[in-house]
Amino acid sequence: MAKYILAIDQGTTSTRTIIFDKSGSIVSSGQKEHEQILPQAGWVEHDPKEIWDNTREVIGQALSKANITRHDIEAVGITNQRETAVVWDKTTGVPVYNAIVWQDTRTQPIVDRLAADGGVERFKQKVGLPLATYFSGTKIVWILENVDGAREKAEAGDLLFGTTDSWVLWNLTGGIDGGVHATDVTNASRTMFMDLETLQWDDEILGIFGVPKSMLPAIKSSSEVYGTAHTSSLLREVPIAGILGDQQAATFGQAAFDQGEAKNTYGTGNFIIFNTGTEIVHSKNGLLTTLGYKIGDQPPHYALEGAIAVTGSLVQWLRDNLGLIGSADEIEALAKTVDDNGGAYFVPAFSGLFAPYWRSDARGALVGLTRFVNKGHIARAALEATAFQTREVIDAVNADSGVPLTELKVDGGMIANNLLMQFQADILGVPVIRPVVAETTALGAAYAAGLAVGFWSSLDDLRANWQEDSRWTPAMDQAESDRLLRNWKKAVTKTLDWVDEDVR
Repeated sequence: MAKYILAIDQGTTSTRTIIFDKSGSIVSSGQKEHEQILPQAGWVEHDPKEIWDNTREVIGQALSKANITRHDIEAVGITNQRETAVVWDKTTGVPVYNAIVWQDTRTQPIVDRLAADGGVERFKQKVGLPLATYFSGTKIVWILENVDGAREKAEAGDLLFGTTDSWVLWNLTGGIDGGVHATDVTNASRTMFMDLETLQWDDEILGIFGVPKSMLPAIKSSSEVYGTAHTSSLLREVPIAGILGDQQAATFGQAAFDQGEAKNTYGTGNFIIFNTGTEIVHSKNGLLTTLGYKIGDQPPHYALEGAIAVTGSLVQWLRDNLGLIGSADEIEALAKTVDDNGGAYFVPAFSGLFAPYWRSDARGALVGLTRFVNKGHIARAALEATAFQTREVIDAVNADSGVPLTELKVDGGMIANNLLMQFQADILGVPVIRPVVAETTALGAAYAAGLAVGFWSSLDDLRANWQEDSRWTPAMDQAESDRLLRNWKKAVTKTLDWVDEDVR
């Protein structure tokens, strides 16, 4: 009987399980959304228990749909929303607080406090990241400082921290009954605590943050056997053998293994990763330096990353908060009711601006409005915002690397939107390419797990699986593209300096 790899994709809005065959094709899947908890402006939380319950449910869904059992699964890979922080009691398995999501901005006062001595780039040379609310380190500090008894429990060695990959791994391997507390280098590189060169937790930085080292998971490679599923699981005794943060997983799934290769994921936010090989490249243009992947004992591969906070979630906002559309896939038809944006530009700085600006004081703005603008123009402006933000990050990648991208591989939910993909090619001035298997995040986690257990023998096997589905080439007049980009940059300036002491 054929064997398969199962991938768990613990994302920002849902948890999915996808089962892949040897060709990298999807055999079956299961998916379930979890609640977005928004206690106040700027706060975004998830219930870790709901995430774990959903994970177990979608594993069952995928196995049932494929009519297979654990005996047909060679290994399990995990991918996840990278900076979302969970802190739990290792003796009870109960989280001490909700997961604080990567989009959450409540830790800005902690960022300001840490930046008072050395600025926001205080630790960037060592960890590749600026001080920002985005990363998980300040989220741990907030929990220790604001949850009753958390500091004392942490100092006593009773609390564990993990991004959601660690939370899923720990529970899947037994939880309080011998659960494995580990993460991989890609997720560890998003905490602000891991030294890029040594791939170890940095004691000095932990001391400055005030986070006990005993809370942190062991740092492993992205492709090795971490443990086996607990006997209480539907996957009992199946090895868990791959972990990659979601954007690195998508890069892996796109087979962008070599220096100079890149991909852009269009999801809740957009994330461009440019592979710099075994060289650590420090950005001078607002990008992050991060781990790309590490296979077993092989040298790590590094990457430059452009993180954009709000793209697909802007479409959700138009649906859920404004009722402008009934479902996310309706936005393309609505945007097609007009020929252009009507002069309207939508800068979705809901959580400030990420790359290349890193301005936490920014807030969203819809500018250029006249009586002429209708809901079709607003829908189009929302889609165009994704393409404009991507262009600015690609410009930064080109400046840092010195080797301009000649094409862009894309993945994620929004790439089904043909209008957006054509506009993206027009604004970038290079072809945009969609693969046959668009679920590259889960596929990357599956690849990492499969490599570890010999299901695939080499990266060449994975390269051979990649196939092009669609290609969009630039069709817009250069002068028009330049005009639109100039107006976008003007719109961005209208979002800055909004937040001050009494406006959050």
